[in-house]
Amino acid sequence: MTTVTPIRIAHEITDRPALFLAFELSVNPWQLGFTPGAAQRPRERNVPARNREGVREEMRRAKERFGLPEDAPVISCDEAGRDGFWLHRWLVTQGVANCVVDSSSIEVNRRHRRAKTDRLDGQKLLTMLLRHTAGERKVWRIVRGPSGAEEDRRQLHRALTTVKRDRTRGINRIKGLLAAQGLVMPHGGDCSQQVEHLRRWDDTPLPAGLRHRLRQEWEHGTALTQRLAQLEAERRAVLQTAEDAVTKKVQQLLRLKGIGINSAWLFVMECFGWRAFRNRKAVGALRGLTPTPDASGTTAYEQGIAKAGNAHSRAMALEIAWGGLRFQPQSALTQWYQQRFGQGSSRLRRMGIVALARKLLIALWRFVETGVVPDGAALKAAGRR
Repeated sequence: MTTVTPIRIAHEITDRPALFLAFELSVNPWQLGFTPGAAQRPRERNVPARNREGVREEMRRAKERFGLPEDAPVISCDEAGRDGFWLHRWLVTQGVANCVVDSSSIEVNRRHRRAKTDRLDGQKLLTMLLRHTAGERKVWRIVRGPSGAEEDRRQLHRALTTVKRDRTRGINRIKGLLAAQGLVMPHGGDCSQQVEHLRRWDDTPLPAGLRHRLRQEWEHGTALTQRLAQLEAERRAVLQTAEDAVTKKVQQLLRLKGIGINSAWLFVMECFGWRAFRNRKAVGALRGLTPTPDASGTTAYEQGIAKAGNAHSRAMALEIAWGGLRFQPQSALTQWYQQRFGQGSSRLRRMGIVALARKLLIALWRFVETGVVPDGAALKAAGRR
């Protein structure tokens, strides 16, 4: 299976005549921009969305239009978004040097109201692709996408997250409907049956339409609870039977106190299982747990964390950091937090937990990669893993 990696344009490719291609993707159609290099008027064409034959034909015509040989390399880019990474994988199989760009990293003009069309966006991408190929490293941010198998491993825990979120919405909806009648949701038992006995402020029963809706909401929540139990059983079965390297990383994280199956599975499937981190800064940057200073001259202001990384693992990291204060009281990280933030205000403690979450993620990454237990951390008993 083709591995999806960030493209790095080799010098031997850029020294040859090449065709540069920018994709502006939408539901329908796609905007394609072609150019043989800087200072050349781009060739702009539309093709139906997801029409691979149309893309191949337009690349052939562009080479013919600009007088390029048939074997001239093609260097392209597209924005990460709704279409995922299938286009990138297909372009790689076609011999195209493609890069997937983080949309939020594309620079825009802030001096006046900005005109925005697919045509203008395609021209902007094409210009930045030329700058990137010429060696300008910070022109934008390249997205490191997963392979097909790596992406498929994330479906299970993301389905779990979706089911939990939908169930919570349903419960909150029931509470809201009852609160509008001056009532609270009954605890325990079948709510759809208990609403028959509820009385409003004037000792009258709930209206028939409201009772019907409450029963439907409860039945939907019951179905989601059953679906949630099914997904959790599937995850436990995979964890107990699989012998691949990725699952072993989950099992290794579960050795630590304060790390449960939800956090261990998410950290590995989202990050540790397929990403190759160069250093601890890359670990923090991926979760968006990096500072964003605003400093000029003698003025310095901290705007908070970037929040530009993986939102799934960032939220879980903050949750695990709070739990680590309880389950790992003797660890070096907990002692560091208590000394610096433990006696401060609630706001200071919340700020400190972000710093602790970043340090904790780095420690977990090192534990998964090298097996070195974080300083002072306690392991679970063998029977509780």
